[in-house]
Amino acid sequence: MQFDRLRRREFISLLGGAAALPLAARAQQSAMPVIGYLNQGSPESDVPRLTGLRRGLSQSGYVEGRNLVIEYRWAGNQADRLPALAADLVQLPVSVIVSPGMVATLTAKAATTSIPIVFGIANDPVQFGLVASLNRPGGNLTGFNAFAGELGAKGLALLHELVPGTATIGFLENPNNPIIATYERDVLAAADGIGLKVQILKASTDRQIDAAFVSLVQAGTGALLVGNDVFFNNRIEQVVALAARYAIPTMYSFHEFVVAGGLISYGTSLIETFRQLGLYAGRILKGEKPADLPVQQVTKLELSINLKTARALGLEVPAKLLAIADEVIE
Repeated sequence: MQFDRLRRREFISLLGGAAALPLAARAQQSAMPVIGYLNQGSPESDVPRLTGLRRGLSQSGYVEGRNLVIEYRWAGNQADRLPALAADLVQLPVSVIVSPGMVATLTAKAATTSIPIVFGIANDPVQFGLVASLNRPGGNLTGFNAFAGELGAKGLALLHELVPGTATIGFLENPNNPIIATYERDVLAAADGIGLKVQILKASTDRQIDAAFVSLVQAGTGALLVGNDVFFNNRIEQVVALAARYAIPTMYSFHEFVVAGGLISYGTSLIETFRQLGLYAGRILKGEKPADLPVQQVTKLELSINLKTARALGLEVPAKLLAIADEVIE
Protein backbone atom coordinates (compact mmCIF):
# COMPACT_ATOMS: atom_id res chain seq x y z
CA MET A 1 0.00 0.00 0.00
CA GLN A 2 2.84 2.36 0.81
CA PHE A 3 4.35 1.69 -2.62
CA ASP A 4 0.98 2.38 -4.30
CA ARG A 5 0.70 5.72 -2.50
CA LEU A 6 4.24 6.58 -3.56
CA ARG A 7 3.48 5.72 -7.15
CA ARG A 8 0.38 7.92 -7.12
CA ARG A 9 2.29 10.85 -5.64
CA GLU A 10 5.11 10.36 -8.16
CA PHE A 11 2.60 10.21 -11.03
CA ILE A 12 0.91 13.43 -9.91
CA SER A 13 4.31 15.11 -9.63
CA LEU A 14 5.34 13.90 -13.09
CA LEU A 15 2.28 15.32 -14.75
CA GLY A 16 2.32 18.47 -12.67
CA GLY A 17 4.63 20.29 -15.03
CA ALA A 18 2.37 19.65 -17.99
CA ALA A 19 -0.78 20.52 -16.07
CA ALA A 20 0.72 23.79 -14.91
CA LEU A 21 0.92 25.01 -18.49
CA PRO A 22 -2.47 25.01 -20.27
CA LEU A 23 -2.34 24.27 -23.98
CA ALA A 24 -3.09 27.86 -24.96
CA ALA A 25 -0.32 29.19 -22.74
CA ARG A 26 2.14 26.66 -24.11
CA ALA A 27 1.20 27.57 -27.66
CA GLN A 28 2.11 31.18 -26.97
CA GLN A 29 5.62 30.19 -25.91
CA SER A 30 6.75 29.68 -29.49
CA ALA A 31 10.41 29.96 -28.55
CA MET A 32 10.20 26.72 -26.59
CA PRO A 33 11.04 23.50 -28.43
CA VAL A 34 8.24 20.92 -28.37
CA ILE A 35 8.72 17.17 -27.96
CA GLY A 36 5.97 14.72 -28.86
CA TYR A 37 5.56 11.61 -26.70
CA LEU A 38 3.66 8.76 -28.38
CA ASN A 39 2.74 5.61 -26.46
CA GLN A 40 0.01 3.02 -26.77
CA GLY A 41 -0.26 2.79 -22.97
CA SER A 42 -1.59 5.24 -20.41
CA PRO A 43 -0.25 8.03 -18.16
CA GLU A 44 -0.41 5.78 -15.10
CA SER A 45 1.77 3.11 -16.69
CA ASP A 46 4.42 5.57 -17.84
CA VAL A 47 5.75 6.83 -14.51
CA PRO A 48 9.16 5.07 -14.83
CA ARG A 49 9.57 6.08 -18.47
CA LEU A 50 8.72 9.72 -17.84
CA THR A 51 10.99 9.83 -14.81
CA GLY A 52 13.90 8.66 -16.97
CA LEU A 53 12.99 10.78 -19.99
CA ARG A 54 12.78 13.97 -17.95
CA ARG A 55 16.02 13.13 -16.17
CA GLY A 56 17.87 12.77 -19.47
CA LEU A 57 16.34 15.94 -20.87
CA SER A 58 17.30 17.82 -17.72
CA GLN A 59 20.88 16.57 -18.05
CA SER A 60 20.79 18.00 -21.58
CA GLY A 61 19.64 21.37 -20.27
CA TYR A 62 15.91 21.02 -20.99
CA VAL A 63 13.31 21.22 -18.24
CA GLU A 64 9.63 20.76 -19.01
CA GLY A 65 7.68 23.93 -18.31
CA ARG A 66 10.82 26.07 -18.17
CA ASN A 67 12.39 25.82 -21.61
CA LEU A 68 10.62 22.79 -23.08
CA VAL A 69 7.09 21.63 -23.86
CA ILE A 70 6.15 17.93 -24.05
CA GLU A 71 2.95 17.01 -25.88
CA TYR A 72 1.71 13.64 -24.62
CA ARG A 73 -0.37 11.29 -26.73
CA TRP A 74 -1.50 8.03 -25.13
CA ALA A 75 -3.63 5.49 -26.97
CA GLY A 76 -5.17 4.04 -23.81
CA ASN A 77 -3.97 0.56 -24.83
CA GLN A 78 -5.85 0.80 -28.13
CA ALA A 79 -3.19 0.49 -30.81
CA ASP A 80 -5.62 1.45 -33.58
CA ARG A 81 -5.70 4.99 -32.13
CA LEU A 82 -1.97 5.50 -32.64
CA PRO A 83 -2.03 6.67 -36.31
CA ALA A 84 -4.37 9.58 -35.53
CA LEU A 85 -2.33 10.53 -32.47
CA ALA A 86 0.90 10.43 -34.47
CA ALA A 87 -0.66 12.56 -37.21
CA ASP A 88 -1.70 15.06 -34.55
CA LEU A 89 1.88 15.38 -33.30
CA VAL A 90 3.17 15.82 -36.85
CA GLN A 91 0.62 18.52 -37.55
CA LEU A 92 1.44 20.57 -34.43
CA PRO A 93 4.35 20.20 -35.36
CA VAL A 94 6.79 18.86 -32.77
CA SER A 95 10.58 19.01 -33.01
CA VAL A 96 11.17 15.40 -31.91
CA ILE A 97 8.94 12.37 -31.30
CA VAL A 98 9.83 9.91 -28.52
CA SER A 99 8.20 6.52 -29.08
CA PRO A 100 8.31 3.62 -26.60
CA GLY A 101 7.77 0.21 -28.18
CA MET A 102 7.82 -1.16 -31.70
CA VAL A 103 4.15 -0.49 -32.53
CA ALA A 104 4.33 3.19 -31.57
CA THR A 105 7.66 3.55 -33.38
CA LEU A 106 6.39 1.99 -36.61
CA THR A 107 3.35 4.26 -36.41
CA ALA A 108 5.51 7.35 -35.92
CA LYS A 109 7.76 6.30 -38.81
CA ALA A 110 4.73 5.97 -41.09
CA ALA A 111 3.55 9.43 -40.06
CA THR A 112 6.70 11.41 -40.88
CA THR A 113 9.95 11.15 -42.78
CA SER A 114 11.26 14.51 -41.60
CA ILE A 115 10.61 14.89 -37.86
CA PRO A 116 13.31 13.11 -35.81
CA ILE A 117 12.09 10.05 -33.90
CA VAL A 118 13.85 8.63 -30.85
CA PHE A 119 12.67 5.09 -30.10
CA GLY A 120 12.99 2.70 -27.20
CA ILE A 121 12.41 -0.86 -28.40
CA ALA A 122 13.36 -4.42 -27.57
CA ASN A 123 13.92 -5.50 -31.15
CA ASP A 124 16.52 -5.25 -33.90
CA PRO A 125 15.74 -1.90 -35.61
CA VAL A 126 17.62 -2.92 -38.76
CA GLN A 127 15.48 -6.03 -39.19
CA PHE A 128 12.33 -3.89 -39.14
CA GLY A 129 13.63 -1.23 -41.47
CA LEU A 130 13.75 1.51 -38.87
CA VAL A 131 17.40 2.30 -39.56
CA ALA A 132 19.94 1.41 -42.24
CA SER A 133 22.49 0.25 -39.66
CA LEU A 134 23.10 0.57 -35.94
CA ASN A 135 26.16 2.78 -36.33
CA ARG A 136 24.77 4.97 -39.11
CA PRO A 137 20.96 5.03 -38.89
CA GLY A 138 20.75 7.14 -42.03
CA GLY A 139 17.20 8.47 -41.72
CA ASN A 140 15.07 10.32 -39.20
CA LEU A 141 15.12 7.59 -36.54
CA THR A 142 17.53 6.54 -33.82
CA GLY A 143 17.25 5.40 -30.23
CA PHE A 144 17.84 2.50 -27.88
CA ASN A 145 17.29 -1.22 -28.30
CA ALA A 146 17.62 -4.39 -26.28
CA PHE A 147 17.53 -7.74 -28.03
CA ALA A 148 14.63 -9.29 -26.14
CA GLY A 149 15.18 -12.81 -27.47
CA GLU A 150 18.67 -12.98 -25.99
CA LEU A 151 17.43 -11.51 -22.71
CA GLY A 152 14.58 -14.02 -22.64
CA ALA A 153 16.95 -16.96 -23.02
CA LYS A 154 19.17 -15.75 -20.20
CA GLY A 155 16.17 -14.91 -18.04
CA LEU A 156 14.82 -18.41 -18.54
CA ALA A 157 18.13 -19.94 -17.42
CA LEU A 158 18.24 -17.76 -14.30
CA LEU A 159 14.65 -18.64 -13.43
CA HIS A 160 15.50 -22.32 -13.79
CA GLU A 161 18.34 -21.86 -11.29
CA LEU A 162 15.90 -20.31 -8.85
CA VAL A 163 13.29 -23.07 -9.24
CA PRO A 164 15.34 -26.07 -10.44
CA GLY A 165 12.62 -28.58 -9.59
CA THR A 166 10.18 -27.08 -12.09
CA ALA A 167 9.85 -29.11 -15.28
CA THR A 168 7.57 -26.70 -17.15
CA ILE A 169 7.82 -22.91 -17.30
CA GLY A 170 5.18 -20.62 -18.77
CA PHE A 171 6.05 -17.93 -21.30
CA LEU A 172 3.67 -14.98 -21.43
CA GLU A 173 3.74 -13.29 -24.83
CA ASN A 174 1.74 -10.66 -26.67
CA PRO A 175 0.41 -12.09 -29.97
CA ASN A 176 0.22 -8.56 -31.41
CA ASN A 177 3.97 -8.03 -31.06
CA PRO A 178 5.42 -7.75 -34.60
CA ILE A 179 8.22 -10.24 -33.88
CA ILE A 180 6.47 -12.63 -31.54
CA ALA A 181 7.61 -15.60 -33.66
CA THR A 182 11.25 -14.65 -33.05
CA TYR A 183 10.71 -14.27 -29.29
CA GLU A 184 8.98 -17.61 -29.07
CA ARG A 185 11.62 -19.42 -31.14
CA ASP A 186 14.46 -18.12 -28.98
CA VAL A 187 12.75 -19.00 -25.71
CA LEU A 188 11.81 -22.50 -26.91
CA ALA A 189 15.37 -23.11 -28.09
CA ALA A 190 16.77 -21.98 -24.73
CA ALA A 191 14.28 -24.19 -22.87
CA ASP A 192 15.17 -27.20 -24.98
CA GLY A 193 18.84 -26.64 -24.21
CA ILE A 194 18.25 -27.01 -20.46
CA GLY A 195 15.60 -29.71 -20.65
CA LEU A 196 12.55 -27.60 -19.87
CA LYS A 197 9.07 -27.68 -21.33
CA VAL A 198 7.34 -24.38 -22.10
CA GLN A 199 3.66 -23.52 -21.80
CA ILE A 200 2.94 -20.69 -24.23
CA LEU A 201 0.45 -18.14 -22.88
CA LYS A 202 -0.87 -15.33 -25.09
CA ALA A 203 -2.38 -12.09 -23.86
CA SER A 204 -3.12 -8.73 -25.46
CA THR A 205 -5.84 -7.49 -23.07
CA ASP A 206 -6.16 -7.19 -19.30
CA ARG A 207 -8.68 -10.04 -19.21
CA GLN A 208 -6.37 -12.26 -21.21
CA ILE A 209 -3.56 -11.62 -18.73
CA ASP A 210 -5.90 -12.74 -15.94
CA ALA A 211 -6.90 -15.80 -17.95
CA ALA A 212 -3.26 -16.67 -18.67
CA PHE A 213 -2.51 -16.96 -14.95
CA VAL A 214 -5.55 -19.15 -14.45
CA SER A 215 -4.37 -21.43 -17.26
CA LEU A 216 -0.93 -21.53 -15.69
CA VAL A 217 -2.33 -22.72 -12.37
CA GLN A 218 -4.71 -25.23 -13.96
CA ALA A 219 -1.82 -26.79 -15.89
CA GLY A 220 0.32 -27.01 -12.77
CA THR A 221 3.11 -25.04 -14.40
CA GLY A 222 5.66 -24.09 -11.77
CA ALA A 223 7.06 -20.75 -12.94
CA LEU A 224 6.57 -17.97 -15.48
CA LEU A 225 8.72 -15.87 -17.82
CA VAL A 226 7.06 -12.60 -18.85
CA GLY A 227 7.99 -11.47 -22.35
CA ASN A 228 9.72 -8.13 -22.81
CA ASP A 229 6.80 -6.33 -24.41
CA VAL A 230 5.54 -2.78 -23.97
CA PHE A 231 2.04 -4.15 -23.31
CA PHE A 232 3.19 -6.07 -20.24
CA ASN A 233 5.62 -3.35 -19.21
CA ASN A 234 2.62 -1.01 -19.07
CA ARG A 235 1.00 -3.32 -16.49
CA ILE A 236 3.67 -3.78 -13.86
CA GLU A 237 1.35 -3.71 -10.87
CA GLN A 238 -1.29 -5.95 -12.47
CA VAL A 239 1.16 -8.67 -13.46
CA VAL A 240 3.04 -8.57 -10.14
CA ALA A 241 -0.24 -8.77 -8.21
CA LEU A 242 -1.38 -11.81 -10.21
CA ALA A 243 1.94 -13.57 -9.70
CA ALA A 244 1.56 -13.00 -5.94
CA ARG A 245 -2.10 -14.08 -5.86
CA TYR A 246 -1.37 -17.38 -7.60
CA ALA A 247 2.03 -17.85 -5.95
CA ILE A 248 3.86 -18.20 -9.28
CA PRO A 249 7.65 -17.56 -9.28
CA THR A 250 8.00 -15.07 -12.13
CA MET A 251 10.91 -13.65 -14.10
CA TYR A 252 10.59 -10.15 -15.59
CA SER A 253 12.64 -8.04 -18.00
CA PHE A 254 12.80 -4.81 -16.02
CA HIS A 255 14.01 -3.84 -12.56
CA GLU A 256 10.81 -1.88 -11.92
CA PHE A 257 8.81 -5.13 -11.64
CA VAL A 258 10.98 -6.25 -8.72
CA VAL A 259 10.68 -2.87 -7.03
CA ALA A 260 6.90 -3.30 -7.29
CA GLY A 261 7.12 -6.68 -5.51
CA GLY A 262 8.04 -9.04 -8.34
CA LEU A 263 10.39 -11.92 -7.61
CA ILE A 264 13.26 -11.55 -10.06
CA SER A 265 14.25 -9.59 -13.16
CA TYR A 266 17.07 -9.68 -15.66
CA GLY A 267 17.53 -6.80 -18.05
CA THR A 268 17.66 -3.05 -17.97
CA SER A 269 15.87 -0.34 -16.04
CA LEU A 270 13.02 1.54 -17.70
CA ILE A 271 14.21 4.69 -15.96
CA GLU A 272 17.77 4.30 -17.21
CA THR A 273 16.66 3.38 -20.74
CA PHE A 274 14.50 6.47 -21.03
CA ARG A 275 17.16 8.67 -19.47
CA GLN A 276 19.26 7.72 -22.49
CA LEU A 277 16.37 8.60 -24.81
CA GLY A 278 16.09 11.96 -23.08
CA LEU A 279 19.79 12.60 -23.68
CA TYR A 280 19.38 11.77 -27.38
CA ALA A 281 16.28 13.95 -27.68
CA GLY A 282 18.27 16.80 -26.08
CA ARG A 283 21.14 16.38 -28.52
CA ILE A 284 18.71 16.49 -31.45
CA LEU A 285 17.08 19.64 -30.08
CA LYS A 286 20.56 21.19 -30.06
CA GLY A 287 21.02 20.45 -33.74
CA GLU A 288 22.40 16.93 -34.13
CA LYS A 289 20.79 14.67 -36.72
CA PRO A 290 19.33 11.25 -35.88
CA ALA A 291 21.02 9.91 -39.01
CA ASP A 292 24.37 10.54 -37.34
CA LEU A 293 23.52 9.25 -33.85
CA PRO A 294 24.25 5.51 -33.48
CA VAL A 295 21.47 3.33 -32.12
CA GLN A 296 22.40 2.57 -28.52
CA GLN A 297 22.31 -1.02 -27.34
CA VAL A 298 22.13 -2.55 -23.90
CA THR A 299 25.52 -2.17 -22.26
CA LYS A 300 24.59 -3.11 -18.70
CA LEU A 301 22.18 -5.86 -17.72
CA GLU A 302 21.12 -6.15 -14.12
CA LEU A 303 19.89 -9.05 -12.05
CA SER A 304 17.46 -7.95 -9.33
CA ILE A 305 15.94 -10.23 -6.68
CA ASN A 306 13.24 -9.50 -4.13
CA LEU A 307 13.98 -11.65 -1.06
CA LYS A 308 10.73 -10.67 0.64
CA THR A 309 8.80 -12.07 -2.32
CA ALA A 310 10.99 -15.17 -2.39
CA ARG A 311 10.19 -15.86 1.28
CA ALA A 312 6.47 -15.37 0.62
CA LEU A 313 6.73 -18.01 -2.12
CA GLY A 314 8.66 -20.37 0.13
CA LEU A 315 11.76 -20.16 -2.04
CA GLU A 316 15.35 -20.23 -0.90
CA VAL A 317 17.43 -18.17 -3.28
CA PRO A 318 20.67 -20.01 -4.18
CA ALA A 319 23.83 -18.38 -2.89
CA LYS A 320 25.14 -18.32 -6.47
CA LEU A 321 22.30 -16.05 -7.58
CA LEU A 322 22.67 -13.78 -4.58
CA ALA A 323 26.39 -13.45 -5.31
CA ILE A 324 25.86 -12.27 -8.87
CA ALA A 325 22.76 -10.13 -8.21
CA ASP A 326 23.17 -6.41 -8.82
CA GLU A 327 20.36 -5.60 -6.41
CA VAL A 328 18.79 -7.60 -3.60
CA ILE A 329 15.64 -6.16 -2.03
CA GLU A 330 15.16 -7.33 1.54
